[in-house]
Amino acid sequence: MQDKLTKEEVLHVLDLARLDASLEEIEKYQIELKKMINEIDKIKELNDFDEDLLIAPWTNDTKFRENDTLEIENGDILKNVPNKKGNFISVDVEVLKDE
Repeated sequence: MQDKLTKEEVLHVLDLARLDASLEEIEKYQIELKKMINEIDKIKELNDFDEDLLIAPWTNDTKFRENDTLEIENGDILKNVPNKKGNFISVDVEVLKDE
């Protein structure tokens, strides 16, 4: 088993992640990424689990509430708005930038 990835494999990963790296970093990643892959392969080798337990440890008894709609007139909404222009709510963009 090899101890590191090829330079081309690391460059492919960097390209997928849209990253650049120096030659020294590429050499470091060749070793470090291979170590990660080896650890993941160890997990793949485990056969001591029940796939049914991976779904959820409880029964599927979720109940959803009914969606209620509420009719509100535009005038009712706009009467509580501090800044409005006609039927629109006016927002000061400069205030939002400072937050």
